[in-house]
Amino acid sequence: MTDAQHNPIQSRQVALDLLLSVLDKKQPLDIMLDRNEAYRALDQRDRAFTRMIVSTTLRKLGQIDDLIRRAATQSRPPSPPALYCLLRLSVCQICFMDVPDYAVVDSAVRLAERNNMVRQKGFVNGLLRTIGREWKDWVKKQDAGKINIPAWLLKYWIADYGLRCAAEIALASQSEAATDITLKQTHDPAAPDMQHWADMLDATILPTGSLRLHQPRPIPDLHGFDDGDWWVQDASSALPATLFPGDIRGSTIVDLCAAPGGKTAQLAAQGANVIAVDRSAQRLKRLHENLERLKLGDHVHVETADGSVWKPQQKIDHILVDAPCSATGTIRRHPDVMHLRDISDIERMQKAQQKLLRNAWDMLPIGGVMIYCTCSLQHAEGEHQITAFLDANKNARRLPVQAAELGDLSEIITPDGDVRVLPQTLTTTGGMDGFYIARLQKS
Repeated sequence: MTDAQHNPIQSRQVALDLLLSVLDKKQPLDIMLDRNEAYRALDQRDRAFTRMIVSTTLRKLGQIDDLIRRAATQSRPPSPPALYCLLRLSVCQICFMDVPDYAVVDSAVRLAERNNMVRQKGFVNGLLRTIGREWKDWVKKQDAGKINIPAWLLKYWIADYGLRCAAEIALASQSEAATDITLKQTHDPAAPDMQHWADMLDATILPTGSLRLHQPRPIPDLHGFDDGDWWVQDASSALPATLFPGDIRGSTIVDLCAAPGGKTAQLAAQGANVIAVDRSAQRLKRLHENLERLKLGDHVHVETADGSVWKPQQKIDHILVDAPCSATGTIRRHPDVMHLRDISDIERMQKAQQKLLRNAWDMLPIGGVMIYCTCSLQHAEGEHQITAFLDANKNARRLPVQAAELGDLSEIITPDGDVRVLPQTLTTTGGMDGFYIARLQKS
């Protein structure tokens, strides 16, 4: 691997620092990538390699820890945390990234010395050499889908979907997510220029209207990026903003919890006047940057506020509630989610979602439509929330989503007419993020 050979020690040192930030300090990986100056100082190849090591380690952590336990022949995890993370990164490269054993062992021993673990050099060397000999036989005995998903989360999925489907979700969540693109001018797979962009970007047209890149490439280098012709947005995340009924040109739509702005951009591109609300000024900075590149800022008014209490100062037509959630549907692209969340987070998120729903409904006019969505796989943050909301609000009714609105992808429509996307949806073309969407109208 040329990336590994380019600057092996510095790349792995940065990877070690990032993994420690996630697993020991419980910091989201994306935030750490933005803040880590050493990571930003790496060249493009080394950044890609570093991110791949950390992401793959987080994705395969259950298997990796099991292999370390087998090789160490002791029940206690290696300590200090830096040693454990160094071993995890090294095992990941040997077993799941096809990096030559000798390169991994040499780098690991040098990193141990560099990080004040001179006394552990022999242990690192011996353990990694043992894994290099035995891992193929050991991995055959592992249930990857089960061992890599935290037990509490797997229990949720089994309760919601049954054992077989939960196993499929767990396995699909282990794959790396593709890069999807939303075009500014059209979301219609049958539109003439859709094929033009697919050819230009070397992408597949998905039934839902998103473009999926065949190979990962530096996004800013792609044709149309500087001109603001498109933006990166998972195919699942691109669905909610397309489900408002009729022509929304000239309508005023509130996008609660709007940052980083993909759905806001979709609504603005359709001709709506959007009020984008988010409590995070930092995340709204990114929304502003995206809108500026896309040349859609004239259609968007931004408010820094808590969506659970904010009220509009003008008449509105519709509301999009992209509620904060556990984000377990995004594990394929954010594997750190599995190691940053626990049951208490689900309960806390549910309360926040309920507050957002109540406030959104209060400000919605009669006849207005509310789209509620989360990127969580748990029914507690999706189906159960909407069932309870409908029971409590007799002036709310579902507007069932039709297959024709989703490129005839009828498999993601629930019996109630909501949308439930699973990671194994469109598995032959790379899967989708887990997502839930409900469409309600006020009477």
